Amino acid sequence: MIQVKRIYDSVTEDDGYRVLIDRLWPRGFSKEDAKVDLWMKEIAPSTELRKWFHHDPDKWMEFQQRYKDELVNKKELIDQLLKLEKEKKVITLLFSAKDREKNQAMVLIEVLRDKV
Repeated sequence: MIQVKRIYDSVTEDDGYRVLIDRLWPRGFSKEDAKVDLWMKEIAPSTELRKWFHHDPDKWMEFQQRYKDELVNKKELIDQLLKLEKEKKVITLLFSAKDREKNQAMVLIEVLRDKV
């Protein structure tokens, strides 16, 4: 099972293996306090795409397509996440964006579910 969660939410036992998928480390967290098992910043949207999107809801549809286009070139990282899911049973993709519906984690989980 792969799930998504905002890194600022409380850590719970059912989080399983916690994977941060942001390019930048979240503000206000030490690495110890974040309880992150793996920081996979390479799978995050490129710096250029992140800056372009800037969490503007009007750009959401185009952001999704651009990020999916970037993920095509990150097959090894996608495969690594799918392998982790098999090994750990539960992985939680962590993101720091305020918008819980329009963020890179929602795009990534859709791509991962399409691979299963």
